[in-house]
Amino acid sequence: MKNIVCFDLETRRSAAQVGGWDAEACAKMGISVAVTYSTRDQAYHIYTEEQADALISELREADLVVGYNHLGFDYAVLQPFTFWNLCDTTRNLDLCTYLSERTGHRLKLDTIAKATLDGCSKTADGTDALKWWAEYEKNGDPQLLLDIAKYCCFDVKVTMEVFRFGASHGFVHYDDKEGNRVRIDVDWSLE
Repeated sequence: MKNIVCFDLETRRSAAQVGGWDAEACAKMGISVAVTYSTRDQAYHIYTEEQADALISELREADLVVGYNHLGFDYAVLQPFTFWNLCDTTRNLDLCTYLSERTGHRLKLDTIAKATLDGCSKTADGTDALKWWAEYEKNGDPQLLLDIAKYCCFDVKVTMEVFRFGASHGFVHYDDKEGNRVRIDVDWSLE
């Protein structure tokens, strides 16, 4: 069976704190929590920055890594933890890039999920995860790490469900600024 690994991570520092969104700045953001979902073992795996080696091994061993802007962002954050070039040593499907190439503009994961998965949407956003991390650094409350992990797990679940829908049906949807439902044909495979 093909092992498809869906992946997302949350950072310790914001773009404002590290000087922007370019790869060099992203490399300074650090990892609060990273999450994968593996189709081989049908399980979520949660990693902290201290477990980056194990995360990188899982990604490199996957038959396909699926994410949402993971090539442009998550891998840039993760890159300082390995000498491997993650973009070159993993097989990837970046849904954000794929859909942007077909529509000519960038779409948020939440926009695709709400239209494709009958109103399913994210539970929070990245700024919430940054606030939880800052509070965790102040008081060490493990519940805050759990909150980040839950949020990140749900993002991975939403990404995986969008991928599965597209693979099964050959399309996904989004609602444009005028509220019209737009279909995007996709060629994704679960095999």
